[in-house]
Amino acid sequence: MRATILHAPRDIRLDDVDDAQLLQDTDAVVRVVASCICGSDLWPYRGINEVTRPRRIGHEFVGVVEQVGSAVSTIRVDDFVIAPFTFSDNTCALCERGVHTSCVNGGFWGAKDKQGQFVSGGQGEMVRVPQADGTLVATRSQPSQELVAHLLTLSDVFPTGHHAAVSAGVTAGSTVAVVGDGAVGLSAILAAQRLGAGRIVAMSRHEDRQRLARQFGAHEIVAERGKEGAAAVREILDGIGADFVLECVGTGDSMKQAMLAARPGGRIGYVGVPHDVQLNVPAMFGRNIGLAGGMAPVRHYIEDLLPDVLEGTITPGDVFDLTVPLDRVADGYRAMDERTAIKTLLTV
Repeated sequence: MRATILHAPRDIRLDDVDDAQLLQDTDAVVRVVASCICGSDLWPYRGINEVTRPRRIGHEFVGVVEQVGSAVSTIRVDDFVIAPFTFSDNTCALCERGVHTSCVNGGFWGAKDKQGQFVSGGQGEMVRVPQADGTLVATRSQPSQELVAHLLTLSDVFPTGHHAAVSAGVTAGSTVAVVGDGAVGLSAILAAQRLGAGRIVAMSRHEDRQRLARQFGAHEIVAERGKEGAAAVREILDGIGADFVLECVGTGDSMKQAMLAARPGGRIGYVGVPHDVQLNVPAMFGRNIGLAGGMAPVRHYIEDLLPDVLEGTITPGDVFDLTVPLDRVADGYRAMDERTAIKTLLTV
């Protein structure tokens, strides 16, 4: 089989690797139908996260079950399935509390499982899925080709945006500002709209992303950044700032911008992978600013979000603006790195 391997910064290749196969009774093997490139994949691609050796990459995929282990009882061969960006058993004490990303038997694609056995990356032709019953969510019926992109977003990007909105506490009629106009930020706008936010301000400097932000539910656009951008948000929102700010970038500057855009007593939901983020806790204390979020427990959210996707009530797959076959994966990374694409879908 073929799989995507990051050999060094900006050196991404589709290589021949050993076929994915069942190693544990709780495994499944999934034939990937579609995968995609995540903004967090760009950190090692750009060398910001160190790359010391060739590594499998990719953690968002949907596909069809080819094999199941003898202990798998709820997932069946030929099921169309959504795979969250981490695997989990869905039964441990932490999974029961909705924190599947900390599952005691869980782990990450492209790394080793708790038994020390390698787990495939998501950007390949086949994937061994540990803890298949707990990890995979089946649609049971085969989706239309048009629906695949929307279902693929449930593996990471849309539930991550949703996690920002839920962590902040977005309520019906509330005011929301979204920092970040990448795929997660745009998904957070859609999530806030789905939760009934009354007024949503998107912070974006790019016309194509501004258009999608409005399509997803943004009422206002602020192009400025930093203190200037935060001041514009406050001016739009009654001169006080947003009830809830969704921080979807993960840099020190984006967090500062989020803090300044929040009203006193406001709440920030953060899902951007942190890089050089420092918090001014005394300032937060003085303004009663709350902060919650982190790595999105996607498996916890999928079953709540899936019906709206299947019914077409929301179309989160519109965030994909470039589709390439897997053998052009390097082109997909280059486009996202150069910001000529918001999010790349890979067909397999």
